[in-house]
Amino acid sequence: MRTPSRLLAVAGLLLSAACSSSRPAPTGANAPDAGFHQVPATGLEGCLLYTDGKKTGAVPKQVPELSGLAASQRHPGIFWGHNDSNNAFELFALDETGAVKATLTLTGADPRDIEDVAVGPCAPGEKATCVFLADTGDNFERRKEVRLFRFAEPATVANATLPVEALPFTYVDGPHDAESLILDARSGRIAVLTKTRASLGDLYEVEGLKPGGTGKATKLGTLRVPEDVDRLSTGAALHPSGERLLVRTYTRVWEVRRKDAKRLEDLIQGQVVEVPGASQAQAEAITFLQDGRGYLLGSEFTGEPLVRVDCR
Repeated sequence: MRTPSRLLAVAGLLLSAACSSSRPAPTGANAPDAGFHQVPATGLEGCLLYTDGKKTGAVPKQVPELSGLAASQRHPGIFWGHNDSNNAFELFALDETGAVKATLTLTGADPRDIEDVAVGPCAPGEKATCVFLADTGDNFERRKEVRLFRFAEPATVANATLPVEALPFTYVDGPHDAESLILDARSGRIAVLTKTRASLGDLYEVEGLKPGGTGKATKLGTLRVPEDVDRLSTGAALHPSGERLLVRTYTRVWEVRRKDAKRLEDLIQGQVVEVPGASQAQAEAITFLQDGRGYLLGSEFTGEPLVRVDCR
């Protein structure tokens, strides 16, 4: 989130740097965050190793606070992206160059702080896909209730005005700030990963979501990186296999791996390794490609590079 607490975000960056042994940031707007030894993803679906990130385009002027990205499940090459708080309630169909292919004007709710987007089953057991937006930003952890917004993924990529369903929920242990939405395409289960200075984040499953009701978010566990060198997660994406979870912070990208993971909670005990990232001013958006063989990285600020990481 850029506003209203930019100072908190900057402080988080400084804290993250102070508490880690991170490499010096690469120079140049297009430089990939690479140059480290990758751990092979042996026995898992997807890439064994990743390439260095490659610039594919730039953040367009329509999305100056790009906070979340999700690969469409109906339209190859299309990514759904949205702005952070204090912007119009819109969703954009983008390609990897940053070209805006369609603008969806959303109605039926008044968002407060949308932080991430995911695409998957509209509900557990359903085949139809929906887009979910996470109105879960809460820098000061004061919101008594946060929300997801849901609507059917459009059949065509075209400008449209669409209503959303508001799905409120609360945390069983009190408010949390969360910028990462996780949707398991296999089961339709939904989770959020909190943004905290204590770890990579606490994983909460969200259950009982329905219009007019209030769901509950229950803690499944905590994700940590080796030696606790990083924290403050700003985005996440689950691989189609459910065995890999990408987690982005302001400075790095991590992948949580667990072979034969059947449930979201299985990832809590997974291996956490660093994977290639990108030099971007406000690193917040991340999504696996539709086929799971690589991922796309986005950033706040118009003109910042969009970076694609593929299989080596």
